[in-house]
Amino acid sequence: MTDLTLYIGNKNYSSWSLRPWLALKHAGARFDEILIPLDQPDTPELLRRHSPSRRVPVLRQGALIVWESQAICEYIAELFPAARLWPEDRETRALARAVANEIHGGFGEMRRYLPMDIRNRWPLGERLKTAQADADRATQIWRDCRDRYGSRGAHGPGPYLFGEFTIADAMFAPVTTRFVTYGVPLDPISVDYVAAIAAHPAMKEWTAAAKAEPWTIEEDAHK
Repeated sequence: MTDLTLYIGNKNYSSWSLRPWLALKHAGARFDEILIPLDQPDTPELLRRHSPSRRVPVLRQGALIVWESQAICEYIAELFPAARLWPEDRETRALARAVANEIHGGFGEMRRYLPMDIRNRWPLGERLKTAQADADRATQIWRDCRDRYGSRGAHGPGPYLFGEFTIADAMFAPVTTRFVTYGVPLDPISVDYVAAIAAHPAMKEWTAAAKAEPWTIEEDAHK
């Protein structure tokens, strides 16, 4: 047992849960994980019992309860400063926070029409017509960050948006899975970034668990 407990939803579907889980794993934190299967008869009661917002993820540490992915990630960064979950340079850190907040608060069409579903592959079809602007914005962010910061290792050498892995990468990780699931056409820089996220040890662990889950949620109910 540890003093940190993260409540999450299905690993195949819960994009919000993936983000702080990745941050904790990357930080090397010891934590207990409790999965609440979504869209099940007892899901509302379990969420009511454990989450003030009745949503996942939720992080508990003793009497402290933190909900919302971005807030949890910020708390993890403060708990584990040696993990360097934000760039040390103030200006670079400001940009990393800006792009992390943008994906947290926007991209509604992508969430609706390209829901996370790691273990399946769905035809893109007409989906991208509505989600195209969101997809274009995501890949623009990736190209800009890699060109301005990642390629010169502003946060240390590495294949991520700012070089080394940051919360910004944790926030965009679900987007990379969506692009794989639906076969969204990508530019070479974005292809490399998607591959880098997929190769992260924690992401590989999450993906393997997602593929092994027994639950299935109808496509229009994906989280």
